[in-house]
Amino acid sequence: MANTKQAAKRARKSAKQRTHNVSMRSEIRTAIKKIHTAIAGGDAAAALETYKAEQSAIDSLARKGVIHKNKAARHKSRLAARIKALSSGQRA
Repeated sequence: MANTKQAAKRARKSAKQRTHNVSMRSEIRTAIKKIHTAIAGGDAAAALETYKAEQSAIDSLARKGVIHKNKAARHKSRLAARIKALSSGQRA
């Protein structure tokens, strides 16, 4: 329980920010799942188009501080490697 008005306001703001960040993290998970689904479909061109569309969403959340920039880079790198392997016929 907050002891001051300032602490009470901070608690309210933190709760609001947390719910927003939770929804943003949910969006990035959905974006990554879309790319995984496209890769599983086996069509490299469709997977690449999906990757290009969802890449900006991943970058946006990293810029806003919802996720760490290295985490965003790691996700993008791994997805790009899987798409590249799909287009070259290798297994990743």
